[in-house]
Amino acid sequence: MTYVGQSVPRTARPASTSSGVAPTQRATFKDVVAAYVGLTKPRVIELLLLTTVPVMFFAAQGVPPLGLVVATVVGGTFSAGSASVFNCVYDRDIDEQMRRTRRRALPRHLVSPRAALIFGFVLAALSTVVLLLWVNPLSAVLSLTANAFYVFGYTMLLKRRTTQNIVWGGLAGCFPALIGWTAVTGELSWVPVVLFAVVFFWTPPHTWALALRYREDYANVDVPMLPVVAPAHVVGRQVVVYSWIMVAVSLLLWPVAGTGIVYPIAATVLGAVFLLEAHRMWARSRGTEDLTVIQPMRLFHASNLYLSLLFVAVALDPLLTR
Repeated sequence: MTYVGQSVPRTARPASTSSGVAPTQRATFKDVVAAYVGLTKPRVIELLLLTTVPVMFFAAQGVPPLGLVVATVVGGTFSAGSASVFNCVYDRDIDEQMRRTRRRALPRHLVSPRAALIFGFVLAALSTVVLLLWVNPLSAVLSLTANAFYVFGYTMLLKRRTTQNIVWGGLAGCFPALIGWTAVTGELSWVPVVLFAVVFFWTPPHTWALALRYREDYANVDVPMLPVVAPAHVVGRQVVVYSWIMVAVSLLLWPVAGTGIVYPIAATVLGAVFLLEAHRMWARSRGTEDLTVIQPMRLFHASNLYLSLLFVAVALDPLLTR
């Protein structure tokens, strides 16, 4: 295991063995469709939309127009799917070597890199058209910016070069809060910026917990995620630091947006539970690297639940307290 202070060489990208190559196994039409859907990483899309739609309810201080919600969801789905496809194409060399990703479509040669690239560009174009025509130009620009930053900033520039990869690369995943707000209001304000910041500080604890579970995978392909280059107790300490900042920022929405009582109660309770879980993982990591003792996936699953319920509270607050 490589720890902090030791350099982690970047993985040399071997000559592609799959470009233009036909699938190496007989695949049914259903298999191919499932492969293309898998390239978009549907679970990631679900999480991104979960931070988009509730913000639309909050921006509208009630129920936003159904057509606008549908257009924003469709455009956001195409945009996030496009970014994920480009990520899969670029990372196909390391995906093939990692247990967590080796069953993806490109490592299995169910889809060729060229076909995947075309698919990614088509999704990006559809997203831009939908957001431009049925939402507004600002939301379309924000969506394109998030897409470009995830592909060029995180995937191509940061991921294989720095332990801060997910900290700054995670900015792309914060944009849905801005897009949901601008879809309804047509402008930015401090309210979505606070929610943007919540997701920003939530991303490292969420991702580092998962990376701790799969740190051998990342180490084998020379991706310097923090759990690869630092002992588990250092990762746990960083998780605690970011978690405290995240909870503090989440409570800022109350005075900044003038919310009702539903949101601050939910943010306080959810934040307390998250902090308890973060501190427990840190305590378990002291003096051991045994993942069965550290149980990082407990925090990972707790982080998903935290973000989901927090943004549900964002949506419910104006409905229950106006």
